[in-house]
Order: sequence, then structure tokens, then C-alpha cells
Amino acid sequence: QGRLVESGGGLVQPGGSLTLSCAASGRSFSDLVIGWFRQAPGKNRDFVAAIGWGGTPAYAPSVKGRFIISRNNANSTVTLQMKSLQPEDTAVYYCAVDRTISRSSFERDYTDWGQGTPVTVSS
Repeated sequence: QGRLVESGGGLVQPGGSLTLSCAASGRSFSDLVIGWFRQAPGKNRDFVAAIGWGGTPAYAPSVKGRFIISRNNANSTVTLQMKSLQPEDTAVYYCAVDRTISRSSFERDYTDWGQGTPVTVSS
């Protein structure tokens, strides 16, 4: 079982940008399909994006066109670039490993969750 660690969260103004990173250790990173989820206060954890072995992405409709997911297998990291952030993007962002290796959008298909990194979009 591996370990994922998120970083890069913080406070940003509406319309601003932020880049999150997910660093993996303890397993072969290039074999992993990694997903990002977010959980706003009082709400369920929702799918944001996922990336396959070769870099093929999948996005939730709410972030498509604003967020970009990418991976660097040499550094064992997955990056989530977030642009045009809005208050509704405020949440704790988590990365996890997709057991189905299909870029699933279902939380139940993921394992090895990181501890999360908080993002607050506010003026």
C-alpha cells in the first residue's frame, strides 16, 4: 500500500489560480491512476479530475475548462492546476488511487487517500 500527500492549498481571491500537488510514495507510480476529489463543508466528497497511465484526463463538468490535471512519473507527482477559481470551489482537496484504473468518478472506487489540502476562495 502506498502513501499520497497533497500540498499547495491556501487562500485565493475569486478569479485567481492555485496549483495543487499529489506526491506518491511506496508503490510503482507509473502504474497508478490518480484522482482528485474535493469536499466542501457539510457536503459529500465529489470527483474533480483523474488521470490515467498515459496522461489521459477526465474532469467533472463543473471544472472542465478551468482545471488541468497532469502527471510527472519521474517525480511521482500529479498536479492539479486550477484557474478562474470561484467561492464554490472552496473545499478540502484530496488525491487517491483509482482501484478500477478507469478514471472513475466514484469515491468508492478509490483507495490510499491523502490527508487533504484546504482551498479557500474568498475576497
